[in-house]
Amino acid sequence: MELFLIIFTGVVGAVVTEVVSFDFKQSAVRGSALPSLVVGLVFYLFPNMLSEHLMATVPVVFIGASFAGMTSPKVVPNLGWIAVSGVIFGLIFLNASNFFQDFGGGLGTIAAVSVLVVIGLMNGLSVLRKKLL
Repeated sequence: MELFLIIFTGVVGAVVTEVVSFDFKQSAVRGSALPSLVVGLVFYLFPNMLSEHLMATVPVVFIGASFAGMTSPKVVPNLGWIAVSGVIFGLIFLNASNFFQDFGGGLGTIAAVSVLVVIGLMNGLSVLRKKLL
């Protein structure tokens, strides 16, 4: 259940940020900050909604995944790929969060890696399509 919730939060964080930033014509910073503020307030106002561990983890994952959602549509043009970056963010966070403990910029680093993986996947699939056609 925890794995699903972390990955789902990563997807929602990235996609909502992308939608607020670019579909509602807000800046990338506002697109990240506004939904993160809402999530933070919900978790602050309802402190017993989930287990103590998830109450601490879910908002952090949302904020970190929102960094991936700040990616320009010129770089990642499809909302589906932004969702994939959220999945990748969640998986990396689950496996590397202890490594980034006490390091500043850990969430941003994981977000950057997840976007770079998506760019690599997009380019790899593009090359594969060209070779098959």
